[in-house]
Amino acid sequence: MADSIDIKVRGYHLDIYGHVNNARYLEFLEEARWSFFDHHNTLEVFAEFKLAFVLVNININYRRPGFPDDVLHITTKVESIGNKSCKVSQKIVLSGTDEIVADAIITFALMDMNTNKAVVIEGDVRQKLSNMIAN
Repeated sequence: MADSIDIKVRGYHLDIYGHVNNARYLEFLEEARWSFFDHHNTLEVFAEFKLAFVLVNININYRRPGFPDDVLHITTKVESIGNKSCKVSQKIVLSGTDEIVADAIITFALMDMNTNKAVVIEGDVRQKLSNMIAN
């Protein structure tokens, strides 16, 4: 099940070359992930079990620069669930087109907030994430 948000490129997103700074894309992707998990009430489930999702790896491909006033459409979906980690795919396209600006695969682990250690993804948490797998 995919979810998406739009972000309009503002002047403060730009670098000295007049296009979106590469680090800003990571922030855009993070905003989209928070929106995705919030939309699916996943954060409440994590909190109930005293878990935090912790980004452990990100692979991003920059395909096209973003410019002022571009509206970037960001799609987020769960791709797979492992024993202690989960992969989420994200794609940024220029709104109203099929032109890919960037795409990424993010791996996160669930961390027990009491022990600060990764935990096995099981039970209700696994079920919640499984219901969000992309079809």
